[in-house]
Amino acid sequence: MAPYGILIWAVITAVLASILILASHVHNARRNRTTSVAFFHPYTNDGGGGERVLWCAVKAIQEESPDLDCIVYTGDHDASPDSLLARAVDRFGVELLHPPKVVHLYRRKWIEESTYPRFTMIGQSFGSVYLSWEALCKFTPLYYFDTSGYAFTYPLARIFGCRVICYTHYPTISLDMISRVREGSSMYNNNASIAQSNWLSQCKIVYYTFFSWMYGLVGSCADLAMVNSSWTQSHIEKLWGIPDRIKRVYPPCDTSGLQVLPLERSTEYPAIISVAQFRPEKVGYKLISTRYYSYLDS
Repeated sequence: MAPYGILIWAVITAVLASILILASHVHNARRNRTTSVAFFHPYTNDGGGGERVLWCAVKAIQEESPDLDCIVYTGDHDASPDSLLARAVDRFGVELLHPPKVVHLYRRKWIEESTYPRFTMIGQSFGSVYLSWEALCKFTPLYYFDTSGYAFTYPLARIFGCRVICYTHYPTISLDMISRVREGSSMYNNNASIAQSNWLSQCKIVYYTFFSWMYGLVGSCADLAMVNSSWTQSHIEKLWGIPDRIKRVYPPCDTSGLQVLPLERSTEYPAIISVAQFRPEKVGYKLISTRYYSYLDS
């Protein structure tokens, strides 16, 4: 029995030592917290609407609260303050008042889809916690601003003493995804082999239900959550359960290219107009003629 007792004592000691080390990291980080805003945006070269939101948010803070430093957590190792400043202007036409500070992250592989062939969604979510631990240990801000949709990082940021702000483009899991599995629909989130198996479908429903509960729990840690549409707002309010802290803020769209188009055009050729989406804030239309076509989505 003695060897087992020694082993158990060694395990308990190791666990307690690990907890003390982690607590020490958190305590030091909270004590050294600076008056700043740090943006958790691991991919600063994705070129999508999410990156535009990032730079517009940085610019807004620089204009409205110049006393707050802006920091960007990024996994792009070639990113520098000057290169990000130039990218914001060249790619999105957003002119920052001054370059943001940069904190490089080296554990980004833990949020990449290729790292998790199975259970990708929950793997990336827990991987984001590990990545945010690196970020917050390197630099602890007063305001933690997530612009990439990594809700599982919010409780950790709160533990580090940060106020949590987020801009959510799309929920990690939606009620529609669970409904599709229940209905046996084969789609991007539901493999045909699972859709055709009642037992596998039931297992996936349990998995999705458990994940949606966790997603709601971590999401509720946000002090302020901004969403980009009425659809996203509806789902986030149901999942996170904090409707008083959720605000709909439509994404910044660059319409300068559309503003220079002439209001009067030749009607020599017939045109077909099709309405693609029926949300109040998003109307897409396609203009097709025998000579040209264009697609505008605003």
